[in-house]
Amino acid sequence: MAAQPYGLIATFTTTPALYHAAEQVRDAGYRYWDCITPFPVHGLDKAMGLRRSIVPRISLAGGITGFITGMTMIWWTAAWDYPLVVGGKPHFSPMYAFPVSYELTILFTAFATIIGMFVVNGLPMHYHPVLKYEHIRRGMDDTFFVVIEARDPRFNLANTKALLEKAGGVSITELES
Repeated sequence: MAAQPYGLIATFTTTPALYHAAEQVRDAGYRYWDCITPFPVHGLDKAMGLRRSIVPRISLAGGITGFITGMTMIWWTAAWDYPLVVGGKPHFSPMYAFPVSYELTILFTAFATIIGMFVVNGLPMHYHPVLKYEHIRRGMDDTFFVVIEARDPRFNLANTKALLEKAGGVSITELES
């Protein structure tokens, strides 16, 4: 008995062909699929029907947390933990707390962005069945691929292959798990 394949991979030679194929796969109702390109393709995320990433919101939350941490730290040390009047200045002022808050804002934003990107993208991913495909290296050079996973509810080997052929895919191959 043959094992269930991971999915199907189709090759496309031009960016417009890939773009239109992505629109057709999206319109067919597939949910578990991806495009592999050697460079970013403007508008491909919209053609795939992808929503905006939540990583910018995670970055903003990290930045706000860093700023509040900096202000709170300076307030705590200068006004509460060790109040010291120097030259008649107040115990706390946002003016002299700003450099620390600014640096912590940048630091926390960077950490939140990196951690958010790893979590949202499911990284690190040390293995993926697409890497078994013998021509996948061309996806880093001059070729485009559409991969439709077999776990998709709409996946049917014959129908999915026909869709990829209709979309202009060449060299449609089953991927082993």
